[in-house]
Amino acid sequence: MEQQEQVLLREDRADGVTVLTLNRPAQFNSLSLEVLGALQAALDDIAGDAAVRVVVVAGAGKAFCAGHDLREMRAHPEKAFMQQLFKAMAKVCTTLQRLPQPVIARVHGVATAAGCQLVAACDLAVAADVARFGTSGINVGLFCTSPGVALSRNVGRKAALEMLLTGGLIDAPTALREGLVNRVVPEDRLNEEVAALAAAIVAKSPLAVAMGKRAFYEQLEMGVEAAYQLAGETMACNMMAADAAEGIDAFTEKRPPVWRGD
Repeated sequence: MEQQEQVLLREDRADGVTVLTLNRPAQFNSLSLEVLGALQAALDDIAGDAAVRVVVVAGAGKAFCAGHDLREMRAHPEKAFMQQLFKAMAKVCTTLQRLPQPVIARVHGVATAAGCQLVAACDLAVAADVARFGTSGINVGLFCTSPGVALSRNVGRKAALEMLLTGGLIDAPTALREGLVNRVVPEDRLNEEVAALAAAIVAKSPLAVAMGKRAFYEQLEMGVEAAYQLAGETMACNMMAADAAEGIDAFTEKRPPVWRGD
């Protein structure tokens, strides 16, 4: 636990927002197996914590995340280690999407390779105008196949393939235009913008948010008819919840809703 606290910092705020900060600034927050283990453990714990309404993923130091730890990878050239590493990264990314709480990436600096994958795996992303993004593995002879899974589910195919094939960096406005991030703001307004986005989500019914997030990702993998069937069933179940009744009553009575979470 002591090691996990060193490489990953967790701050539970009174407003329902939990901030997970990658804490290897000297290594540009590269994702070692230890970091991935700490991140996975934190997400697993958060999943069952009703007090956490929104999760923010951030990075300490100059970079958001420069990807996997290349030194660690070269120190363990065995295929079994590589499989373990990429499996751990895939589990973190799928956990982010299956988490009941929405996850916002706070991107203040460079996010490359698996770091770009981490941004793409989060539900939302807010970037500083100085942030840069790329899937740079191809530059060292390693195609960013795993980052490509998340990237291609955020941006168009041609934009994703250009990033994957060239290894070039894109700036924050381009990332916004391509759909990789939601908002771009001056660096000194990044915390303010992340807080505003988180607050807008915290104000909503936690039950509706969790049900909606789950259904959103499930329907993406379905055909249109199955997607509508799932969506309709989810909305019908949502309407049976106390929060939906409270929300509608509050709207008609012109008062703020009081969410119960059921």
